[in-house]
Amino acid sequence: MTDIRVWVDGARVPADRPAVSAVDHGVTVGDGAFETAKVEGGAPFAVSRHLARMDRSTDGLGLPRADHDRIREGIAAVLDGDPIDFGRLRWTVTGGRGPLGSDRLDSGLTYIVTAVAHARPPASGAVVTVPWVRNERSATAGLKTTSYAENVVALARAQEQGAVEALFANTRGELCEATGSNVFVVTGGVVRTPPLESGCLAGISRGLVLEWCRADGVEVVEEAMPVGVLEEADEVFLTSSIKDVLPVSAVDGRGLPDPGPVTRRVMGVWAAHSTRTVDP
Repeated sequence: MTDIRVWVDGARVPADRPAVSAVDHGVTVGDGAFETAKVEGGAPFAVSRHLARMDRSTDGLGLPRADHDRIREGIAAVLDGDPIDFGRLRWTVTGGRGPLGSDRLDSGLTYIVTAVAHARPPASGAVVTVPWVRNERSATAGLKTTSYAENVVALARAQEQGAVEALFANTRGELCEATGSNVFVVTGGVVRTPPLESGCLAGISRGLVLEWCRADGVEVVEEAMPVGVLEEADEVFLTSSIKDVLPVSAVDGRGLPDPGPVTRRVMGVWAAHSTRTVDP
């Protein structure tokens, strides 16, 4: 754990030392938002898009918008001078010091930025569905909040079964998302992914796949699909800031090509576009 680089409210601090108040609202009730970005060759990827999404999360939570310059200061503090070849960058803002209940104090935001070297993702991985659902009508649907216990439980279930991710349906029985990834299926040669109305997160990699595939002539649509589509899909892949485009080798034990021809084409599109700029 001590290899994690940590910056809190303007200063680098040891990863194994206390740095946030015990009554910080992010600690007591999970009142905060965060972003995770890939670090490649020492540079963080798509920072501007991540900052814009954090604005949407804080707006949805009723928190003040975070100071982007303050976050960039933290990013520089954990990355500059000692490049990480491949890793994970995370920044978090919380509601700051507060009471032990759900009400807030106007104490100002807490800013936390961390970075750590990370193993590159596998070439592919299996996924499983879980019995719990996303609530597409939740007050925090589509927000990237620090209240992540639901994802912790579901991912643990997946890992117990040798899978890399867990897939959720929503309350309508529609395919929604994974714990930290968006999900795409291929049927009839068409790439399909749940719409934001399903309750899924507007993933940064998800959005780039939609943009870049459409620009390069790959047919991709956002549409509501029953979770049962996983039983008949020709190909499945995940997208996330660390995984980029990850082929799924099996869903609930049903083997799939990894990658199939359409997924391979999407991976090629990603590779071509993502190397052009670190801040698309």
